[in-house]
Amino acid sequence: MSPTRLPLQSLPGLHGQVLDQLGAAICAGRMVSGTVITLDEIERSYGVSRSVARETVRVLESMRLVISRRRVGTVVLTPDEWNLFDPRVIRWRMESPDRAEQVASLIELRVAVEPEAARLAATRASAQQAAQLVALAARMWAASEEGDSEGFLELDVRFHALVLASSGNPMFRRLESLVSEFLTGRLAHGLGPEHPHPAALSQHTAVATAIQTRDSDEAFAAMRRLLLQSAQETSAE
Repeated sequence: MSPTRLPLQSLPGLHGQVLDQLGAAICAGRMVSGTVITLDEIERSYGVSRSVARETVRVLESMRLVISRRRVGTVVLTPDEWNLFDPRVIRWRMESPDRAEQVASLIELRVAVEPEAARLAATRASAQQAAQLVALAARMWAASEEGDSEGFLELDVRFHALVLASSGNPMFRRLESLVSEFLTGRLAHGLGPEHPHPAALSQHTAVATAIQTRDSDEAFAAMRRLLLQSAQETSAE
């Protein structure tokens, strides 16, 4: 292991800094599967304490990026072992040379899940949740017209999270962080249009309206149209 040593001691969130560097290196393939990492190497390479090194390894193990083996050390696992639903793994993969594959996988997952979540939300969402969706869609129009990309992103994340939550399916709801990482990474890496397409804005409104009027078929169809529109606008090149 030969990462560049940085003056991490002066930075806040020391553990987070080391975790980000090691996690990103693994997901980018700079530390290939089978690479052995020891606590001593982490301490030396990053200038951190044993407790920080140990906690970093513990978190990487929880993501299934590495596994600790007696008399060997901490071994980097193959990608098919990784917890691909962990938000941090998603973020690191979107920063890696495998970005196109990660983006395509996330789009396929969203198209498979979110239209059904919208359909369920049309029958299960509370009146308050439905009203919040309509309000969020309206605020997204305003943010777009004002050129407020960060404000739009925050509203977009909230909109999709609320649809998942309103589905009443706890497993769908657990995908909120996954969708958030995708939308955040899409903007951060310039993978979509600078300004939301009017058709996408209209489909957000259509989804919210269908859920509020309890039209489950239209909610499904509108969300699917929205995601397919987003997929066409997304480029991971």
